Amino acid sequence: MPDISLTALVLLCLAALAAGWIDAVVGGGGLLLLPALLLGLPQAPAAYVLGTNKAVAIAGTTGAAVTYARKAPVDVRTAVRIGLTALAGSMGGAFFAAGISSELLRPVTMVVLLGVAAFVILRPSFGTGEGGRPVTRARALAAIVLVGGGIGFYDGLFGPGTGTFLVLALTAVLHLDLVTASATAKIVNVCTNAGALAMFAHQGTVLWQLAALMAVFNLTGGMLGARTALRKGSEFVRGVLLVVVFSLVAKLAFDQWA
Repeated sequence: MPDISLTALVLLCLAALAAGWIDAVVGGGGLLLLPALLLGLPQAPAAYVLGTNKAVAIAGTTGAAVTYARKAPVDVRTAVRIGLTALAGSMGGAFFAAGISSELLRPVTMVVLLGVAAFVILRPSFGTGEGGRPVTRARALAAIVLVGGGIGFYDGLFGPGTGTFLVLALTAVLHLDLVTASATAKIVNVCTNAGALAMFAHQGTVLWQLAALMAVFNLTGGMLGARTALRKGSEFVRGVLLVVVFSLVAKLAFDQWA
């Protein structure tokens, strides 16, 4: 484990808990977890921060996926197909991530967050109605190739916001409500995390002891978040999505220009 103070370690564990809850509800837990790791490990190279982030995040994502699969109407077969494509994409993204500088992470994340915020504001009823429309073969193929491959590559390269982008893309392409989209996204996200983590592990850029400790908190948060989303419904999920996006845009902007 790197040289880190007890206070910083406690804060990282609490960030992992909150990130697990947020990621299970609307995705985007990495938008909290990754900045926390950047602050907690200021001397660590970007590849180690990204690799440790994946090792933590896969625990909460898996816990949320299992919780959702037991109670939500998830098409597991389609989700796994998207996930396998996303896994390949994430491994490709992780391969290129070794050359990414830490200074690039905050501004890039802020830009993609602003895009999410604009989309959600312009479409206030997005994902709050009833899902369940039949999924055509064309839409399923689009989800597998574009959603799986494209977002999977992004997840391996940068990572933050992947869950949120998956929820939005799956809602749009497959006509799912936000709760079912969140459930499907968690299964896909397990695959993307696994692919990226495998690449980071191969490159030796994972701080395993720190990741194992934080993963316990992330797993707890992920399971609690999935139960909350199932109980509260799509309107609640959309509200949390807006709060998360605007809070993190504000934080990243402050970190960038303060």
